[in-house]
Amino acid sequence: MISIRRALLVFSIATVGFLTACVTEQKYNSLDQAYGQLQQAYQGDEVEIRQLQGELRITIRDKILFPEGGYKLDSKAEQVLAKMAPTLSGFKNTKVVVRGYTDNVSIGAELRNQGIATNLDLSSKRADNVVDYLIRKGVSQSLISAQGMGESSPVASNATSEGRAQNRRIEVTLMGSGN
Repeated sequence: MISIRRALLVFSIATVGFLTACVTEQKYNSLDQAYGQLQQAYQGDEVEIRQLQGELRITIRDKILFPEGGYKLDSKAEQVLAKMAPTLSGFKNTKVVVRGYTDNVSIGAELRNQGIATNLDLSSKRADNVVDYLIRKGVSQSLISAQGMGESSPVASNATSEGRAQNRRIEVTLMGSGN
């Protein structure tokens, strides 16, 4: 009797392990498929797409989306974002987080007159505008969110104009099952 119970227990554990591996593989395949679709949509240096463990991250330089020191999307920006909308709108369980980043240069008088007092405010406005556009293009409102990060998490030194340009970016991160 004990050996039958032991055999059933081992079988149950093995079955759970197999099913878990299938879900993980399915999750990977779905994110991998999204990676492939986005790679095809974006040619050249418009965006950088990286597949990380359990995530897919799309980084877009701010100059592609916004005028210098601005936060409103123009028609070129909408064209760039429209390329990712079909992939993102197909998700039912994958969270999409849009994060806006800035350099460490102080906000100018023109933006302050518009109610934007800090880089955090500017990055939040940029992320919000990207999210609003993607929702209009069919991305589920319940799966997408915006976060302003300001000048936190720089990817380059703010001591040079090239470094500051790298720090001004939008990152769209896909997290979840990939479906």
